[in-house]
Amino acid sequence: MNHLLVTGGAGYIGSHFCAELDRLQFPYTVIDDLSRGRAASVAASRLVVEDIGNGEAVERLIRERSIDCVVHFAAYAYVGESVEKPAAYYANNVVKSFALLEAARRAEVRAFVFSSSCTTYGEVGARLIAETDVQHPTNPYGDTKVAVERMLANYGAAYGMRFAILRYFNAAGAHPALPLFEAHEPETHLIPLVIRAARPGDARLQVFGDDYPTPDGTCVRDYIHVCDLASAHVAALRYLEREPSLVCNLGLGRGYSVLDVIASVERLSGRKVRASIAPRRAGDPASLVADASKARRELGWSPVNDSLDAIVATAWAGEERRVRSIVERS
Repeated sequence: MNHLLVTGGAGYIGSHFCAELDRLQFPYTVIDDLSRGRAASVAASRLVVEDIGNGEAVERLIRERSIDCVVHFAAYAYVGESVEKPAAYYANNVVKSFALLEAARRAEVRAFVFSSSCTTYGEVGARLIAETDVQHPTNPYGDTKVAVERMLANYGAAYGMRFAILRYFNAAGAHPALPLFEAHEPETHLIPLVIRAARPGDARLQVFGDDYPTPDGTCVRDYIHVCDLASAHVAALRYLEREPSLVCNLGLGRGYSVLDVIASVERLSGRKVRASIAPRRAGDPASLVADASKARRELGWSPVNDSLDAIVATAWAGEERRVRSIVERS
């Protein structure tokens, strides 16, 4: 690929991917409307502030910069919010993705890499989830990801556009050297919330449900470090140079419960997590753990941060950087 268009590159995962592109000295442009991204997370010279739903502007940008591949991160990504506001999710994640895909088709983009999610599988029980499993999402967020996946498969068949669909499990952690970290508003991801409930202050963690059919009653998830996700996307780009399509899971292949995460934070920090049990949250499956063998086999990829403690350690350091950045701005 000669020049990439990275949508949502000012967001959490997108900015870590861009940092990997910088390290590899690969040419790219970021398009982000900054509704949920941070301008400080990406070089100003790379950033175009625009809505991906503006097909004419996107097509013009693709042609002007001779872009031949789109890497699509831009989406609303809160499960709970999607249950409360499904219309906003379908409009942003599906309708705008269609506009983006059409702009890419008209401009004859060769390849498209899509940030999908394990939420597309829905409730599958305690076993490892393979790419061949039927997708039955339990929330509108998962529905929107399935819809874009199907659009990509159809565009690939009809127009010859190469595509990679990367279904990642729970992204976590932070870059070990750069000022990149989780900074969602509001923050809904478990690991940063657990860390905040262990740090000085009055933040408390709500554990949504302790009566799931899991070993300790709390939800089980497969956590994957955000830098490992970034390297997997680079591997997917290289894969599309020789193959027409790819669908694969990205995860560690091991599940950790909410209580496991709390124990990890307490173990690494030496602090107590302030937590209480709350009712289950709508749309949350009991367990989501990847069979990630296909990514290892097809991409030659394996996570560097291969344990929960390793991920939590970088997340703690990232939270410290986030707090410092707030103090420095005030």
